[in-house]
Amino acid sequence: MDLLYTAFSFRALRSTHTLRSRSITPLPTRRRLLDVRASLPFPIQKGKYYRELEAAVDVVERACRLCVDVKSSLFSSDGRSFEKNDQTPVTVADFGVQALVSLELGKQFPSIPLVAEEDSSFIRSNNLEDSVVNAVSDKASVEDKYWTHDDVLKAIDRGGKGAFVFGAKPATYWVLDPIDGTRGFLKGSDALYVVGLALIVEGDVVLGVMGCPNWRYGFSSESTTEVQKNREDLSASGIMMVAHIGCGTWTKRLPNMLDSWTRCFVDDCCLVHKARFCIPESQTWESLPLSATFTATANADSIKDNQILLFPACCGSLCKYLMVASGRTSVFVLRAKIQKTVKAWDHAVGMICVHEAGGKVTDWNGSQLDLAADKNGRRIIFPSGGVLVTNGNLHNEILEMISSLSSTV
Repeated sequence: MDLLYTAFSFRALRSTHTLRSRSITPLPTRRRLLDVRASLPFPIQKGKYYRELEAAVDVVERACRLCVDVKSSLFSSDGRSFEKNDQTPVTVADFGVQALVSLELGKQFPSIPLVAEEDSSFIRSNNLEDSVVNAVSDKASVEDKYWTHDDVLKAIDRGGKGAFVFGAKPATYWVLDPIDGTRGFLKGSDALYVVGLALIVEGDVVLGVMGCPNWRYGFSSESTTEVQKNREDLSASGIMMVAHIGCGTWTKRLPNMLDSWTRCFVDDCCLVHKARFCIPESQTWESLPLSATFTATANADSIKDNQILLFPACCGSLCKYLMVASGRTSVFVLRAKIQKTVKAWDHAVGMICVHEAGGKVTDWNGSQLDLAADKNGRRIIFPSGGVLVTNGNLHNEILEMISSLSSTV
């Protein structure tokens, strides 16, 4: 059973917080559909960071279009896909998105620094300036169509390591993951990837925007042929998710940004064995403490008493946050590895989207993720044990299970 494209729809319910059957398929979800066709789904008086969020939505939407355009030529052109020194695949889209976001936000909010994944050393050493500049210029504002190579390279480096030293004082800054899930970006239309942007103010995430160009709005009524056709059409659907502190989490379809905003909530599941889980594609269920109590299956039609439903892996962490915030899954659990750092941009935007949708994000000790722990760079976080993202209902029970079972795994 292909869980990515079956009965997990975004059809909105007119009433909210309605508790339905606890059967495994589909999970009960909460939705409110408001016919909101403005640039943002709430009035400017309600959002303290309305202007910043408006700018973030605009630039992430254009960044998603840049990704789709680059991806469409990815497999027909040599020189579009490369390996960085750490063996992570990277594309012209990575650098193009970072340059575009840096240039646009730097123009509108010049005093707010940017923390992002890439720097320009790779494209300088591989003579990729032309490819990146062309990708960025195509999505620039009308008045900025003639950015130079130097403009673009400096914009990329504005978010790179060492570009800004924060120190111990509270700070305001943007956090960007230009493409979370670059391996998924390279795999084809089936694998998800996300452009993620958040604004941090004095240690708190106050707004976030995630764009997933190839998100699928699957309906149980779709035929196999229709599902396959949708998979093959890169521009057929996508999702934009936004969150603002105190204003909720909302989604609308990509690329049709004129569509209405839909308020979204985490699901209502209250029983661990009835929940849908997702984990990093680099980890196995057997590596997690919960495996001592439950085995995992991807077959929703045949779940045994001692099993949980494990959602098929997709690339990157942010799409897992998106799944929990949208009610498509109940739990995302990640185990921190000693030899691997946990990057702030893999979590910041997801945190506020889940929180504003009614969910919860902590480390395995139940502590909030500290985005200011890396005092100078704000690039690394140090979650104790790992990261747990849930619908809120299940959080304490799973934390207790992790604590009691950790010694057995």
